[in-house]
Amino acid sequence: MNSAAMTRARPVGSPSRAAGWPVPVALIALSAIPLAAGTLRLVQLAGGPESIPADARFAASTAPLVVHIVGAALYALVGAFQFVPRLRRGHLSWHRRAGRVLAVAGLLVAGSALWMTLLYTAKPGTGDLLYVLRLVFASAMAAFLVLGFAAVRRRDIRAHRAWMIRAYAIGLAAGTQAFTEGISIAVLGAGELTGDLAKGAGWVINLAVAEWLIRRRVRPARRSRRDGHRGQVARAGVLT
Repeated sequence: MNSAAMTRARPVGSPSRAAGWPVPVALIALSAIPLAAGTLRLVQLAGGPESIPADARFAASTAPLVVHIVGAALYALVGAFQFVPRLRRGHLSWHRRAGRVLAVAGLLVAGSALWMTLLYTAKPGTGDLLYVLRLVFASAMAAFLVLGFAAVRRRDIRAHRAWMIRAYAIGLAAGTQAFTEGISIAVLGAGELTGDLAKGAGWVINLAVAEWLIRRRVRPARRSRRDGHRGQVARAGVLT
């Protein structure tokens, strides 16, 4: 291959290799704070140093907390790579296997969240609003995962992708909540209601971004179908 051909080939190949990777990197970065806190909590429960304040609520039953932390770590990290188009299309078997693992991990996260909300003592400084929000969003996450699995079973890939994006948005809300809570405290000060609303804002923001992403992907598909239909009509007019 001569130098001119190499120059022409390089710009074509390079962007495709990098395309899609900023998304999982950003998602992993967003989940870094809750993942770090969860890791420190696991170390503490295993008898390691108390790098974060101990929580007496977990002393009687640590299993749901461990399941929640491990499941959330798996769900956040592996799930981020499901957003890379090259992995989805070029490694379909990996995408399917990872999807099954993520569905189980996501259900464990949602189930353990419901368990802890219903059976653990409420954290001091939180109110009834957060209690209700946790039940609503954990139930919604489980429902979205089931709907996503049902959609792929009937070969409705678009619906499958939409439900899985919504479920992932809820699962990743802890990362967004680290920012919404920080902003809330800085602007409004600490308080039960403001803290509950700040956590709720994390779920709402993530779902809003998810809906924007879903609708953004649907529009080009509809546009391409309309263009294809117009092209067929134009060709038919020429032929007649």
